[in-house]
Parts: sequence; C-alpha cells; structure tokens
Amino acid sequence: MEETFRQNAARPLFNGSAEPLPEVLPHVYTSTLMTQGNVLSQFGSKYMLPMGTVRDMDEQFEEVIIPPARPVPPRVTERLIPVSELDPLARGSFPGYTALNRIQSIVFPTAYGTNENMLVCAPTGAGKTDVAMLTILRVLDQHRSTGSGNAPIGSTVNRSSFKIIYVAPMKALASEIVRKFSKRLKWLNIEVRELTGDMQLTKAEIAQTQVIVTTPEKWDVVTRKPTGEGELASSLKLLIIDEVHLLNEERGAVIETIVARTLRQVESSQSVIRIVGLSATLPNYMDVAEFLSVSRYKGLFYFDSSFRPVPLEQHFIGIKGKAGSALSKKNLDEVTFKKVSELVAQGHQVMVFVHARKETVKTALALREASVLKNNSDDFSCEDHPQWSFFRKSIGESRNKEMKLLFDGGFGIHHAGMLRSDRNMMERMFEARAIKVLCCTATLAWGVNLPAHAVIIKGTQVYDSSKGAFVDLSVLDVLQVFGRAGRPGLETSGEGYICTTEDKLAHYLDAVTSQNPIESQFQGGLIDSLNAEISLGTVANTRDGVRWLGYTYLFVRMRKNPFIYGISRDATGDDPQLGSKRHELITAAAQKLADTGMINFDRNSGDFTITELGRIAAKYYIRYTSIETFNKEFRQRMSEADVLGMLSMSTEFDQIQIRESEVKELEQLMEIVPCAVKGGTDTSKGKVNILLQGYISRQPVDDFALVSDTAYAAQNGGRIIRALLEIAISRKWAHVTAVLMGMSKAIEKRLWPFDQPLKQFNLKADVFYGLERWADEWSPAELAASSAVELGNLVHLNENHGRAILDAAKRFPSVRITYSLRPLGFDVLKIAVRLKRTFTWDKGVHGSAEPFWLWVEDHDALNVLQLSHLVFRPTTDFLDVDFVISIPDGQPPPSVTIRFVSDRWMGAEDEVSIPLDTLVMPVASHSHSPLLELPFLSPSVLRNPAVESVLTGRLHNFNAIQTQSLWTLINTKWHSLLCAPVGGGKSILIQILAWMTVAEANTWVLVVTPRKSVASEILADLRASRVSGVSIEHNSTPQALDRPAGRVIRIVTATHLLQTISQRDPRKPLQGLKLVVCENLEQLDPAYELGVSLLRHAVQTYPTRFVGASSSLSDPADLAAWLQVDPAALLSFRPSDRDQSLTTTPHTFSIPHSASLFKAMAKPAHAAIQSAASGESAVVFVPSRGQCRSIAYDLITQCALEQETDRGYLPEYVSQERLEDYLARLQDPSLVDVVSRGIGFFHEGIPRPDRNLMLELYAEGIVRVLIVPRDSCWTLPVRAAVVVVLGTQYTAPGAESADRQLRDYGLSEMIRMQSRAVRHSGAGHFHLFCQAEAKDTFMRFLTEGLPLESALLGSPELRTWHASHSHLDKQQLVDVLSFTLLAHRVASNPTYYGCTSTSRDENLSRIVDDLVYGAAHPN
Repeated sequence: MEETFRQNAARPLFNGSAEPLPEVLPHVYTSTLMTQGNVLSQFGSKYMLPMGTVRDMDEQFEEVIIPPARPVPPRVTERLIPVSELDPLARGSFPGYTALNRIQSIVFPTAYGTNENMLVCAPTGAGKTDVAMLTILRVLDQHRSTGSGNAPIGSTVNRSSFKIIYVAPMKALASEIVRKFSKRLKWLNIEVRELTGDMQLTKAEIAQTQVIVTTPEKWDVVTRKPTGEGELASSLKLLIIDEVHLLNEERGAVIETIVARTLRQVESSQSVIRIVGLSATLPNYMDVAEFLSVSRYKGLFYFDSSFRPVPLEQHFIGIKGKAGSALSKKNLDEVTFKKVSELVAQGHQVMVFVHARKETVKTALALREASVLKNNSDDFSCEDHPQWSFFRKSIGESRNKEMKLLFDGGFGIHHAGMLRSDRNMMERMFEARAIKVLCCTATLAWGVNLPAHAVIIKGTQVYDSSKGAFVDLSVLDVLQVFGRAGRPGLETSGEGYICTTEDKLAHYLDAVTSQNPIESQFQGGLIDSLNAEISLGTVANTRDGVRWLGYTYLFVRMRKNPFIYGISRDATGDDPQLGSKRHELITAAAQKLADTGMINFDRNSGDFTITELGRIAAKYYIRYTSIETFNKEFRQRMSEADVLGMLSMSTEFDQIQIRESEVKELEQLMEIVPCAVKGGTDTSKGKVNILLQGYISRQPVDDFALVSDTAYAAQNGGRIIRALLEIAISRKWAHVTAVLMGMSKAIEKRLWPFDQPLKQFNLKADVFYGLERWADEWSPAELAASSAVELGNLVHLNENHGRAILDAAKRFPSVRITYSLRPLGFDVLKIAVRLKRTFTWDKGVHGSAEPFWLWVEDHDALNVLQLSHLVFRPTTDFLDVDFVISIPDGQPPPSVTIRFVSDRWMGAEDEVSIPLDTLVMPVASHSHSPLLELPFLSPSVLRNPAVESVLTGRLHNFNAIQTQSLWTLINTKWHSLLCAPVGGGKSILIQILAWMTVAEANTWVLVVTPRKSVASEILADLRASRVSGVSIEHNSTPQALDRPAGRVIRIVTATHLLQTISQRDPRKPLQGLKLVVCENLEQLDPAYELGVSLLRHAVQTYPTRFVGASSSLSDPADLAAWLQVDPAALLSFRPSDRDQSLTTTPHTFSIPHSASLFKAMAKPAHAAIQSAASGESAVVFVPSRGQCRSIAYDLITQCALEQETDRGYLPEYVSQERLEDYLARLQDPSLVDVVSRGIGFFHEGIPRPDRNLMLELYAEGIVRVLIVPRDSCWTLPVRAAVVVVLGTQYTAPGAESADRQLRDYGLSEMIRMQSRAVRHSGAGHFHLFCQAEAKDTFMRFLTEGLPLESALLGSPELRTWHASHSHLDKQQLVDVLSFTLLAHRVASNPTYYGCTSTSRDENLSRIVDDLVYGAAHPN
C-alpha cells in the first residue's frame, strides 16, 4: 500500500494528456451544472438537493423548503414557433394558440417531423399533452391521401389504416385526455375513445376509433388476447405512454411488459410502431430512454423543474409524533391550519388535499373552527367579494348542508361523491375567488384544471381498495397536486406543501425532487408476464425468454445497479449482457409455472409449451399463485357456495383486510345473503364472499371503504369466475361448468340463478312483484305460450301488463333442440344436433349476436363429452352441430344429455336427454387383412411382356401390399375390393389389371371416378405408359356405355355415369364390358353409389367383373358385400401398413376460427416447415383462397424474425437474375411479392399459365412453400416433405339459413391432404393444426381408417332418379335399391339411417314408402 502512495505522490499534477470530456446531450435542459439525474453521489444513490434549500426545525414539525429552480437561458437556436407557421393539419388542431410554448417548440421538429421514438421529461403542467398531440398529428399526416385537391383535410385521412394508443396511468386522467383530444381532433373526424376496465368497446367501435386511451393494465390484457380487442395491436402505429416514471412503482412491471411486447412486435412484424414516453422530471432518464429504444441524441428531451409554467416553491413538512397516534393527528391539524392561515393572510387562495370524501368536510370544519378560536376568521371571509351575495343565493339552492355552512366562512369542499352541479358550483366560486380555501380529494387534481396559488397535501395515508389497506400516497399524485400550484398568467410563483409523518419525510423529499434513481419492479411480476408471453407464442424456449428480458427496464437497471438485483459486481464484468442471470431468472420462473401446471417445461431442450391452464390464466390476468389455490380446491361437483368460497381464496383478494369498524355491517349482510359463508366475518376470504353475495343481491353498503371493496371484489370476481369457468370446460367437468356459468352471469347481471329470469328486462316493479308472487314457478317458455289476457290475470294485473310480460317472454332466448344418432363405427357415435331459434330477435335487447354454449354430458352429469361455443345472429334460424363421442367397447351408456346454456342470459338454458339403451351399434369389423411378410415380387411374374415393358423404369419390385394383393387381382376373376393407405400402390395394381384385361380382343374396361380431377390424373397416368393397340379415353358423351370399337379403357365420372345409365334403355345389352373399376370409393357420394348400383343392376346377367379401390376404411365389409366381393378377394389394409415413412403430428388450438387463430398458428407452422431437411418443400393447406396472402405474409414475417433476412423461404443458391426471369413470366403482378420470397399459391383463381409456372418453380425448388386452399386439394398434383393443414374448419352458406356457418373439413379431404406428404423418395411429415375438440376424431380416423356410410337416403339424386322412373312399383323399387350400399348399411347400422330394425327388407320397404310419399306430397 505504501508503494502505491509513493507512486501517487511521484505522479505529476498535470500529465499533458487530455481526458475525454463528459458526454453532452443536445436536448438536456437543466439549470444545474451537472446534468441533474445522471451523476450519482459516491454512495451510488442520492443526488444533491438543489442550492438554496432551507431546513427548519419546530417542536411540532421539521420543514424542508426547496426554492424554485433558476430558469435555463434560451439557446441561440431557440425560438417560439407561431401556430401560424404550422401546416394546415397541425394549425387546425391548436385552436386558440398563438404559439407553441418553449418545450413544445424545442421538441416540434422531432415530434412532428420524424418517426423517432421519444422520451420527454418535463414538469407537470409544462405542456407534455400537446407534445403527444404533435406525435398524433404526425401519424395522421402520414396516412393522408395525396392529390385530393381542395377536399377538406379530414376527408384526406385514411382513418382505417392506423390505430394510436395513449396509455394513461389512471381512469380519471384517461377520461380527461379523451375529452381534450376529442374536442381538438373533431374537425378531422378522428374518433377518440376510452378503453378501460369500466369502458369496454365493441369490435365495431374499435374499428371506428383511431385514438384509444387506455390504462397500462387494460392494454396488457388487450394485447394478451389474440381475438377481438387484441387485433388492435396489429394496426398500431403510435404508442404513447404517459407518466413513465411509474416504472418505479408496483404498477411499473405492467409498463415494462407492454413496452417489451411492443418492441418485440416491431421486430416480429417488421412494422413501424413509434413509442413516445412522457414523464415528470426523473433522475436516470438515460436508462428510461434506453429501455424505450430512444436515441439519446435525437429523441431524448429532458427539461428540469425550471420549465414549470409557474415557478414552484416546495415545502416538505415532517409532522412529529408516532404515525397514526393522537399526537401526530393533533400536530397535523395544527400545522395545516398554521400554513393555511399564513397563506390566506397574504391574500392567497389555498387548496387542501385530503384522501377521503368525509375528510374534506371534517378538515374544512376543523379549519373554520380553528380560525374562530384564533380570531382570524376575517382573513378567510369573502363577504367583500362583489359577487358574494349572488353566490350566496346560488348555494342556497343546493341541498348540501355542509357546503352552505362552510361557504359563509370562505371555505368550500369538492369530491367525487357530490352532485355534479354542486361540484361545478364550487369550481366556479373558487375560480372567481369567492372562496379562499377549498378542501378536496385528489380527483380534483386529475380531472379538473383548477389552479391555486398554494396547494397543501394533508397527510399521505390513502386507502387502496386493491390492497385493502392504507398505503403511502403515490409520487404520481403528489406531482399532479403540485402541478395545480400557481396560476399561469396571473401569478409569478406558486407554493406546494406536503404534510407527512416524520418517518416519511425523506421518502417524499427524495422522490419528488428526483433524488433516487427509479428502479425496475419487474421481478415481482416476472412469472405472470412470462406466462402471458408463452401463451402469446412470443416466447417458446429459454433462449426466447432471455432475449425477451433484454427488452425490459429490469435488464437496463441490472447492468447499471447490479447490487439491488442480487448480482455481484464481478458477475457484470464477466458477463456484461447478464446472459446467465437472465437465464437463471427465466428458468426459475418457468419452473414455477411448470409446477403449477400452466406450462410444460422441457429442462433438457429449454422448450416451453403453454397448457390450457396457462392460456386461461394469461387471458384473464390470473396470478399463478391463484392457480395454485384453484388446483387444490377445484372439484368436479361444487355448489354455488363452494364456488364462492374458492373464488374468495384467490390471491387477487389477499389485500382486502378486515377492519373493526366494518364487522357489524358485514354481519348484517351475512344474515341476508343466500349462501353459507365459510370463515364468516373473521377472515378476509369471508369478507370477500359476503361482499360478492351482497353485490349480487343488490344490497346497499354504507361504509365508504366497504363500498370501494365491494366494487373491487365484483370487478375482479367476474373476471376470475370466468377464468374458473374456462378451466372447468378445459377439464370437461359438466356439473361445475353449469354452476360456474350461472355464477358468472350472477355477478354480471346481479341476479341469482333462482331469481325470476324476466328481471333481466326493463319491466315495471309491480309486474316483477306479480311474477314473483304468482308465477315464480313459470318458465319464460310457458309464459310465452300464454296470451296477454291470461298473463295479466295470472299476475293479478291487467292485459297491458300481461302484454309486457308476453313481449319479454317471447324475446327471452330459447331454442328447440332436435337430434339424430349416427354411429360411425362400433365404438364411435355422431350426434347430429339441430337448434331452431324460437325467440323473437330484438336488436335493442340482443344486439348483433347471442352467444351460447352447447355440450353433450354423460348420464352422471359429471363429464362433458363434447362441447361447442356457438352464436345466433339476427338472420340465423337454424344451427347444425355434430358431436362425435366415444362408446367404450361398443357398449352405450344408459343415456347422454345435450345441454344448451346462454352465455349472457340468466335462466336461458335447456336440456334434452338422449336414451341410448336401445341404440343399435354396428358390430366391430374383422375384415382387415394382416400384412404378411412375403418376399417382394418382380414385374416378371405377370408373364405379360407388353405390361412389363410399361412398368420398366417405374417399378423395380412390387411392395408388400402389392405383392400380397397381386395374385387375387390378376389371376382370378373374382369381384375384388382393395383398401390400402394412400401411397400403398393401389393405382399401379389397378392399371396393370386394366392393361391385362383389355389384352383380350374386343373387350373394354370402364374406370369410374368420383370427380373430374381424379379422372384427369388417371388419364394422364395411363397415357404416360400406354400399351400399344389400346385406346384410352375420358368419355363425357351420352354414348359412354356403348360398346367401343377395339380395345379401350374408358374413364367416366360418377355423375356422368348416373346421367348416362338413367337415360339408357334397360333392354339394351352392355356387351364386351369385362371390367368396371371403381376408383377412390372413400369419396362415395349419392351419384357415385346410385350410378354404380344401377350399372350392377344392368350387368347382373353378364360376366362383368367389379373391382373397387379405396383408401383404408375402418369397416370395409359392407362395401365389399355391395360389390359382391368374395371374402378371399377383400384386401383391406390399415393406414399403418404403408411402406413409406409418414409421421402425423396434431397441434391443437382453443382460439375460435378467426384471423387471430391463423396468426397464432403462423409460428408453429413456420417451425413445421423448417423441420424439413434443408431445401425440402412444404405444402400448406388453408381454408379459403382469401386467406392465402395473409398467411403467406405471416410466414414471411416468421422467416424474417428467425433469419434476419427478407429472402423468406427462397433458397440461397437462387440468383436474383434467375429469379427475375421467372418473375417476368407471371401474368398476375400481385404474385411477385410472395414468389420472390419462395412462396407460391395454387388454386383455380390463378390464371392457368401462372399455376403451371408455380408448379415449375416448385419442382425446381425456387418455390419452397406452396399455399393451397382446401377446395384445391383434389387438383394439386405435387407432394411435399412437409404438409401442414392450417385449421380444419371453413365457413360455408347454411343449408336453410342466410348465415354462413362453420363446417369441419371432410374426412376424405383430410386423407387427400395427408396423401400429399406420402413420398416414395423420403420421409413425409403431416402436421394437423386443429381445434382441441376435433383432434381425437381426426386422429382416430387417420390412424384406423375412414368410416364409410351411404349418403343416398334423402338425396336429390335418388329423388330425381325416382321421378324419372315413377312407373316402377314398390317391389321393383325395393329390388333396385337392394343393389345399393344403402341396402347393406341399413341392416348393419340401422340407427344411422333412422331405422330401428336390423331387417334389410323391412328397412328398404320403409325407405321406398317414404320415397313414394315424398314424391306424391312434395311440400
């Protein structure tokens, strides 16, 4: 150490080398020498108090007086910008202004002239709101149409292309901002609305609104939602966050969450979202600027307290005496009076701020009494005011006694509990100086701009209903109140006093004078915020989580001040980006979530996947600690009392405390409420329970804190119970789901489930009394079935009252439920439910939609078997819903129940019990052929050189399925049926059979296909490998069944076959037809079945062979019997028997079918595409053509996020020149954007040359991803390494309704899509993105084979055919129908067709009777 001292002493004082100067920032305006706020003291936290600060000591208090800051002299470049210099858009939005003030003039070039992110730190009242207005006008200016000539400016703004969000810290301030901005932007037709907990917006209102003012918590909730309000975020262009210094308070975690989410959205969507932070003067503004991604040289503006419109002298008074003691209260009253007296004696007006409504009156009366005792009441009197007598008369008209009493002494009161007229009167009187002292609550500081020379904050303990306790007054409120001190334009100074307890003096002194750097509060909310991000899909693993934390203010402060966050100084040196600390935080949070069941966390890979529980918690803003409680308490059977008891245990209510003064009122409430309260009034849980029940029962509450607690309990209770409802639904718990639905509506409607349902209508009190007294047992449906006279008599009133009841009952939501049972296999039952609307639609009552739940529950009412959330609209008459349930071992339960429950209307529910004891289920199938381990045969076994030559180059050996099937198909004349998985080699076997059959002279083969696209495929295949001397034709002429000349393979569609054979003379023989091949029988429709049945009937006396080919079926026995296949010739293989490698992966989603669902699917879809080997292709199936482009852009965005390049899926080896050559060939220029990024579209809406070019680019690997709508899956000729089915629902016009209804993809469509992933050259991956409810059904049939039933019954094809053959008698009709598949299925699966007997003849006779009757009675 001594050596070090000697070296220091030997060092010269000046070494001649210049040290780097401290950084000078261009927009920091401060009167102190140091840039106040970024130079810490040697202790690392405190800053110096300003020069001139005085500290006084008194026996009752300690006072610190901070003088006003010295003004910062204007810089050479500064000038005030006159409003006349602004462009017309900005000029019109500053009415009444002559010039911008100094701060606004300084920020104007950046705010209005650039898109820079900004942080503006300035004192309260310095005009920051107008800075926000300039940034809003910048967005409007950027979304104006050019070249509009002399059109009004408002009409040039494209209002639908942007959204602006203004985040205000309090609802009161949000309302004030809405009022202010609405007024100033009205001339531009810009709509400004509030979106807070109290003010919800409909989707239509959101669409019409350009500027939305919200709170941090509400914006967090909104951006967590993928649907509805959540879609706001996608059109966001400007995010303004007011009072950013809230980061230092508990709510600051929410600001960090929304900023981090926005910054990541900017990155992920490649969109420009400008962030503007507004703040009071704060010390470490550089850190906040870094957090908001603000350039310190361009967007950071700091103005110290000298920029206040009126200089402020601040007085910090620490009252002596223990906090809460009588001495402390006495001293507080005396000191307040002393300061008020001094100020009033100097001729000033004073506003005294207190923290409870009753306290305003108490304080005013105490001050008045003290003035009388001290003999200075004349100082307070305003009797010499010229308008005093006028105001005296006005106040005499008020019913507020205290207001009248206090006015004579020169005192006034103001709080939110007063009538609006009284509050307005007080404001006018104070403004006119007819009152010297106004005692008010902090709402006045937020909501009304009413300045005074001096403001005094009396006490700093304020009741917080969210905590259920008294807490310290927030610094935000102190700054807002101090902002009311000094009257701009009338006075040159103002005074702000804060009277607090001695122990809190240093806290407020540090906070208000910006002495303490603001720290992050994010760690407290990290676990719940992480869950929200995982739910949104923005964080998928620990790497994402670490990156996400890098966007938070926590990350900024951890590097600057590591000790506070538990990090050693060495750790920051070794790891300056704190990667390991962030990893540790994320891993610990993820483990907590995993332990609670909210996510699945793979510790090895670091991957996160959200569970249904986690998704619900994120959606409803439920803390993970509450989920832990629910996991312990939730049961399948719970009563209303149990549900309320569990709800009250939520940690959201932990802060609600029991206070001695409330116990009596709570006990009175407990006696009235209907449900037993566990814990009574002794626990906070019991208190919450009582308050919730009192709220539902509409019981009045007197105590002011209880009123506040009740509102808090109701607001949070409604949200939490909705979350519990979704948890119950996700667990498929029927009984508790019904109870929770009732309780959810109970809190929303303030109505118990046992109350009269018509209370939800606006009927007169005597009508309700009559209904409850005389018709309490009557349901709305029974009331609706009566007449007005009967109802009037029923309730002992007149016909008019009866008509009011009748109108209400008819509008009460109700439905008629009908169903039919359709077994799809021996252990699968489809219940086809039809709902008919039976109520009268009234837009005023029902709005634009009535949502409801429909589910099937087991006979014990314990488990939900299948569930659907549906919506009735004004044009909806019917809704059709299919439920598919499992019947274990083919043994049906005694019954199941269909339950209908309205989402909004209490008592609007119905149930239908479905007896299943007489249900006839089809027997289990044993028709599958086990795949044998045989040596693969070579084509030489055919012993047919011509056919073998055709196969050369296409086939080296037959595969396992072909080897096992070859002998039966080629070497026998039996009718045969080959059911094999897609890619199993059916097509080649059928072609070989056709070639070998036409080898004989003068024979022909008929190939029947279900649709034209299949016919075209087969035609192309056969022509590509033609045997000489054989003609191949696709015949669509009336002569399709006439014998051709020579050897011919003729291809016809099923529709054309039916048309031809129906018109053909039955006496004309069908000669030379050796073989009929029925292709793709899994797509059997009425035309196909009837056409083939009639053909079989026509050739029954000829030796015509029928061979069917189909995808794997779950039960092929009846299909084989229909074609008269010998059991030995039934070759039925399971989907798992295919040779090729195919993996099928389901991905489930619980988001309803909407644009948001596809946005949520984009990231996992991109991951599925990228899972293919390098350069491998992918096909993405989407529900409709209209969605192709938006999904393409979502995928391109995901690519850009991952690879940080705009090439999308375009391979690296494709040069720009080569790409340009292809792009020049596109006829549709709108395709250039996506094709240049390696994505193509394929559907009939694209010109044929472009479609062919897409396929060419796909074959060459330039287009790596082909997006195909559902209806084009049949015509898509290519395969891919990865096939993604993006959603399994589409909208289609309803059969009997004007509405478009949601439909599920057909199973045969799904098999076709899956087939595109079956490749001979490599492994295929099939990714099925579907609703959670549909997963089991789709996966079952994809792995076990498709069910196949006849669709002939009731079809237009059968009726048309019968109409043209009306000469046939009933027996002849039965004979013809006996040739159909229907004849076999009505015996095997009678329930599906509405039959009760298993006798084929009996069921066919009934079908013929119905057919004949229907023809005779068409209506």
